[in-house]
Amino acid sequence: MNLQEIIQRIIPPDETAMRTARERLNALAKPLESLGTLEDAVVKLAGIYGKANFTLGKKAVVVMCADNGVVAQGVSTAGTEVTAIMAAGFTQMQTAVCKLAEAAGADVIPVDMGMAQEVNVAGLRIHRLGAGTKDFSVVPAMSREQALDGIGYGAALVAELAAQGYTILATGEMGIGNTTTSAACAAVLTSISVANATGRGTGLSDDALARKTQVIEDAIALHAPDAGDPVDVLAKLGGFDIAGMVGLYLGGAACHMPIVIDGLISSVAALIAQRICPMAAAYMLPSHLTREPAGAAVMDALGMKPFINAGMRLGEGTGAVMGLQLLTMMEHLYTAMPTLGELLITSYKPKE
Repeated sequence: MNLQEIIQRIIPPDETAMRTARERLNALAKPLESLGTLEDAVVKLAGIYGKANFTLGKKAVVVMCADNGVVAQGVSTAGTEVTAIMAAGFTQMQTAVCKLAEAAGADVIPVDMGMAQEVNVAGLRIHRLGAGTKDFSVVPAMSREQALDGIGYGAALVAELAAQGYTILATGEMGIGNTTTSAACAAVLTSISVANATGRGTGLSDDALARKTQVIEDAIALHAPDAGDPVDVLAKLGGFDIAGMVGLYLGGAACHMPIVIDGLISSVAALIAQRICPMAAAYMLPSHLTREPAGAAVMDALGMKPFINAGMRLGEGTGAVMGLQLLTMMEHLYTAMPTLGELLITSYKPKE
């Protein structure tokens, strides 16, 4: 499925279902809008599913694994061998996101989108776009064809998982150097300065952070990515993991499946998907506000307010899985809580 075919399948959520869901929330035995953005999420879910009486069924977090050639410039404290180790850990349910997913009742689906090292373990899906991207301080990170391939794969994966009965997905990623790629994309797409977009990642020193910032600034100047062409930005500055997640968001919108956003890398992918097809954002749900510097600007650009603000920046999809758990609790409240009328209490009225 090519990009245009995916976009053509994306339609607005069901307005009637959303209106009915809002009316039920307002009738529940609680003060009006007292659960804030979580109530908005319930309304959004009703629109996505096309019915006010929805159920969150089979859940999963898809973890896109890839490496980035720009690590050759000293922008990370870890080496690419860590990505391979973590990818194997996902299949064995050993990592942080795996433990959270167990608690949330979600499956973990890891994908090799292009790690530097090949890992042959059962349970790891393979769609390698290369042995990591190229060093974007020298040449574009990937070709436009590779970027589109990654997007197409992510969208096709959502369709496959929908056919297997999954009804909601969370996004996750693993890849050394991906706070560099995501900061670079964020700087171009949000127009914030590179200095304000770039963080310490896995714990860079002051000198290493300055180096990371300069590498991004130089790459943007070298490649002149077109902010009006999100695929161009992705190809020149992004990562294979980001490409795959862009496809997850677009595929979710095409399949009427909600996709929960994780941290910075995941939210940058969401912003690229939204810039490709604005309607896709109607199928996205934010989980948390990352501590990475560009996080707030990206969420503002998406027009979203995350549910959690806990200073998190672990990645892997950990925040998104926590978001899944919050949504599950909200679904139960929404469907099981009595209304004010059922308790013979006078309904709350909004102030004029």
